[in-house]
Amino acid sequence: MEWSVMFVVNSILLGVGLAMDAFSVSMANGLAEPRMRKRKMCGIAGCFAGFQALMPMAGWFCVHTIVQYFEAFEKFIPWIALILLLYIGGGMVKDGIQDREEAESNHHLGIGALMVQGIATSIDALSVGFTISDYGWLMALVCAIIIAAVTFAVCLCGVEIGKKFGTRLSGKAQILGGVILILIGVEIFISGVFF
Repeated sequence: MEWSVMFVVNSILLGVGLAMDAFSVSMANGLAEPRMRKRKMCGIAGCFAGFQALMPMAGWFCVHTIVQYFEAFEKFIPWIALILLLYIGGGMVKDGIQDREEAESNHHLGIGALMVQGIATSIDALSVGFTISDYGWLMALVCAIIIAAVTFAVCLCGVEIGKKFGTRLSGKAQILGGVILILIGVEIFISGVFF
């Protein structure tokens, strides 16, 4: 592929497609913490954007260096995403079922949980490295940056939507956020294993 408007459009569409899981998780984070500050919202969106840029570049690198090893790993991607999101979502549901005041004071998305969410929602983006493997290094990097920018915007919207609904749902928001994460994990697993 050459530098063109079509390259930019394709990169934006890739970004939108890859950002959907991260959007849902961002919304769940907003549901669980309706009083979240703008700085934390940007941190969440930035984390997801970073992973969504890193994973396609890692996939591109694998295609150009160690493709045979990556192909062996690819079948485990749905399992890894399922386990990570079940763990995080299950914890949110458990916290939401606890006494509401205790759960509200306990739930603050930490950096470790955010990193796990970032990996779980972007691990399938490794395979995008195969689709952009005919790009040169610079073009692949620009594509990854566009994907990151789209993901950042989409996730920021997701957190904001989650916050609005989280305020309205009060004590039930954390349970709903956890259920959403579990459903995303199941969806990634089903589409990765059966389709």
